Order: sequence, then C-alpha cells, then structure tokens
Amino acid sequence: MRLPITLAALALSASTLASPLAAQQVSTPEGALMDSAADIAYGPGALTEAQLNASNADIITSPGMNVFRRFPREVTAAMQTFYTEALALRSLSPIQLTASQQMILTGVGSMQIKLSAGQQGDRLYDMEGGHAGGTGIRFFMLTYPDREVVAQRFVAAGLPAPEFTARGDGMWQATVTDPGGFPIVILIRNGAKDHSDDGVGVGINVSDLDASRAFYREFVGLEEMPAVAAPILGTTLYPYRRGETTLMLYSLGDNAHPDNGSAGIQYVVSDAPMAAARGDHRDLHVQTPLNRLAGFGLITVWLSDPDGVTNYFAQVGQRAAGN
Repeated sequence: MRLPITLAALALSASTLASPLAAQQVSTPEGALMDSAADIAYGPGALTEAQLNASNADIITSPGMNVFRRFPREVTAAMQTFYTEALALRSLSPIQLTASQQMILTGVGSMQIKLSAGQQGDRLYDMEGGHAGGTGIRFFMLTYPDREVVAQRFVAAGLPAPEFTARGDGMWQATVTDPGGFPIVILIRNGAKDHSDDGVGVGINVSDLDASRAFYREFVGLEEMPAVAAPILGTTLYPYRRGETTLMLYSLGDNAHPDNGSAGIQYVVSDAPMAAARGDHRDLHVQTPLNRLAGFGLITVWLSDPDGVTNYFAQVGQRAAGN
C-alpha cells in the first residue's frame, strides 16, 4: 500500500540534508530540516501569465486532502486511544519524527488524519471557545452509520458516550473534544461508511469569507459547493471539496482566539514549484519556502491561507512532462 506523502513522516538529521546546491536550510513547524535550492524553482519568464493565474487544481493528484493535528506531547497516549479506539479510525504505523516527537497516522478513506506530538514553531495554539472562539481550523467532522456503535466504542475506551442531537434532515450530531482540546463533530448518517471512511470534513472559521472563499476556489482550486445551513453550530457552512475531503468555511464569533497551529491541510501534487510560483505571483504568505529533501525526491512548499492556516503542497519525484 502506498502511504500518502508527508514531509513530517520522515525522521531527519542535518547530515542527511547536505547538498552542494543548497542555498539555505529551512525547517517546518515540526522542526524537520530541508534544503532550499534555487534550481528547483521556475525561473523568471518560465511561466506564462495564464499559468501563474490558474488554480492548482491541475497539479493535485490525490483523491482528497490529508489533514494534521498538533497537540501537547504529554497527551500522546490519550490522543492515540481517542482517535484509534473511540473514533475507530484505522491505525497505521507511527513515525518517529525526532527524539521527542512522533507522528501517529490514522486512515480516513483514502487519506489520513496525521497526529503530531509536540507544538513547535511560531504558530498560535488557542482553542478557547471551541468552533466559535477564533479563526483557523476549529473542528474535524467525521461520519458513521450507527450512533449506538459509536457510543459503545467511546465507553469501551473509557470515555463518556457522545450526546447526540437529532437534526431535521434525518441525521444525528454530537460534538466531542479530543485530549488536546480540539473539537470533533460526529455525524450519524444512514448509508455512511463506518470508521468515517467516506472522508473527513474540516471546519475553518475565517475573518473574511470573500477572501477565504476566493483562496480555496481560485488558488487551491477546490470544487465550490452550495452553502449549507448548520443550525446546531449556529452558522452557515461554505463547502469546498476535493474528492473525499471537504473544507467548510464559516465566519462566527469575535475571533478573539486565533489558532493557526493546531491543524493544517496537505495536498499531494505533481508540481510543488508551480504551486510556489503561483503563490508568489499572488503575494501569499510563505510559512516554509520551496525546498527539497535530499535523498528522498520530496519537494514541498508551505503556504498560508488569509488567516494563516497551513496549506502545504508535497511533490514526490520529477515534474510531469510538459509542466
């Protein structure tokens, strides 16, 4: 089975990254070190205005998006129990990032929720107020076919059973909080695959709906879906989809507790330098510059949405012919 590519899934040392082409050394918020080399970027005039102004839909190769959660290291065991036993996501082999950080991998359909122990870098971590407390990714949404089975799993894992509320559309909904303080919305829907193998929803509270909707529609290139009323959450959701994964934008609360570190989004692409060039053309904020992981054929660029949410593009191997 081919695992989805993740920069944070590789344990590195500085010696691994030695390269005569390196212009500088850069790191991810997890502390992984890479080489930033000028030869992987498109040169001036190499791309047309049409290419630079296009969305990145043409380079995304995965049937969805991977998402990740960063959490305090001391709750690692509890997080693993919560996601793999209570939520019953498929458990994949964990990866040791550094001596003190581990990435726990869980499968959701064809994609993954990646759980990273350790909150490093200059990111904001503030989930006070839950989904309405501030900007950033404020919840994941998972779907299941049977609320009694979900309740039994929580109890078996030593946790209180979720309290479900009936919705007017025939579904049931509950919100629980993971051991790191992050909300998980659970939906019960007839015909849903168990273990949330239909995919994952990602709730993003934004400060400017127009700007964020344009970012995910026109830069990332996700499919824009009709707005959906979410009365239990007290807002309207604006969905943007790539296969199994749906980002749900909304604007709620006074944004007093912005969080751009607790969760992020990853796209597997055929041409990360193209994503970097398009981001530069739009003057997007760069979290981690275009870089190459020497010896692994991995090229990534980490960009921010209008509220600082991580959107990173990961490419394995060479660009496709003609790109």
